[in-house]
Amino acid sequence: MVQVLLAEDDRAVRESLVRAFSLEGHVVAAVTNGAEALEHLREHDVDVVVLDVSMPVIDGVTACRVLRSEGNQVPILMLTARTDSSDRVAGLDAGADDYVPKPFDLDELFARLRALVRRSALSIADTDGDVVMLGDLRLDLAGQRASRGGIAIDLSKTEFDLLELLVRNAGVVLEHSTIYERIWQYDFGPDSKNLAVYIGYLRRKTEVGGGARLIHTVRGVGYVARSDDA
Repeated sequence: MVQVLLAEDDRAVRESLVRAFSLEGHVVAAVTNGAEALEHLREHDVDVVVLDVSMPVIDGVTACRVLRSEGNQVPILMLTARTDSSDRVAGLDAGADDYVPKPFDLDELFARLRALVRRSALSIADTDGDVVMLGDLRLDLAGQRASRGGIAIDLSKTEFDLLELLVRNAGVVLEHSTIYERIWQYDFGPDSKNLAVYIGYLRRKTEVGGGARLIHTVRGVGYVARSDDA
């Protein structure tokens, strides 16, 4: 049984999602804006949060940013406008773990929620203190922390998991379908841009300050992590 907090100001969408989550066997708490979401999360524990980007009082991006600044690492899925890439950019920058554009397919939404909850549970259970490295990139698996050249890199849960997968398989080209199955437990197909978005974010964050590229594209196949210094 998954405890879900849904923050959505559109009544029709909110009520539809509450019914859908309930039919999946989830326990759902529904609020209408970011302020109510923050208040709920300060008083209750949940397994995953679904935040609409555009809400009154406090929008989803601001609510996400506040949660992360308070140290709350609950998995967050953003609902964004399909045609507005700035919503997706802002949500990921604020610390969201994943996003689904509107209008969305319920099967895809459920698949992404399940993946977030599973990865969160595995992260909590992983206390062995393992560290993986590629060149001057260091991943502390137990602490879910990343750094390069001693400088911390702020990553969402999904970004960290994707980077870990690539670094653990350094030198091995991972196909798009393999990455989708390992990270999202769902292959969104060849037309999906989701993976490319996350690769772009990882490159920007790991290459800040002029660092050499660690994540390389193998056109028509997938991606490989490789360091010239490794």
